[in-house]
Amino acid sequence: MPFRRKIVVLSGAGISAESGLRTFRDSNGLWENYRVEDVATPEAWARNPDLVLEFYNQRRKQALDAQPNAGHRALKRLEEFFDVTIITQNVDNLHEKAGSSNVIHLHGELFKSRSTRDETLVYDVEGWELKRGDRCEKGSQLRPHIVWFGEAVPLMETAVEIVHEADILIIVGTSMVVYPAAGLIDFARPGVSIYVVDPNVPDIRPRKSLTFIPEPATTGLSRLAEQLISTNATDGV
Repeated sequence: MPFRRKIVVLSGAGISAESGLRTFRDSNGLWENYRVEDVATPEAWARNPDLVLEFYNQRRKQALDAQPNAGHRALKRLEEFFDVTIITQNVDNLHEKAGSSNVIHLHGELFKSRSTRDETLVYDVEGWELKRGDRCEKGSQLRPHIVWFGEAVPLMETAVEIVHEADILIIVGTSMVVYPAAGLIDFARPGVSIYVVDPNVPDIRPRKSLTFIPEPATTGLSRLAEQLISTNATDGV
């Protein structure tokens, strides 16, 4: 098999927003009209699990109808020419719907649940509803398979290793202010080409290999993908 350069993509809420999903805080500090502290923390789950379950049920129901946009499809197209890994902060499955085959969800997955007794027991959610009384094989209540505020990010070390292997790093739809995910850029090797696609330029330390594309994911990623594919063909890789 011919050598393929490795592209690593860090994606955030902006790419999902273009498919109609708001997956993080809006400008008013709310998430779909809920305080994040009331629906996305371990304390919220302990205090009112029914509210948390309903919140994610509604997000799941909304996501069922959402479709990938041109940005998602552009990343899928890159797989024809490059070794592509997507590290996403998003909990929806739009990258998978678009056909991307190697997606790491740093903050969990909306369409999965996990045991409250044994976090290694993870299950697919059938349809969109997870209810009180849905239990794991050990008899404990299932919770959304989401990394809540105040919880560790289990796949962070894996993500660090993958970013360090990148030949090209693409950052799309993320403000780069949510840690630890925002720190992943610092693990890119010196000289690696970094592209940031976002209409609002994030506060990222300038470096020679950094290129800003101040466009939405739908147009910016499509243009970047064609540019990378064209350059790849010219280089004869």
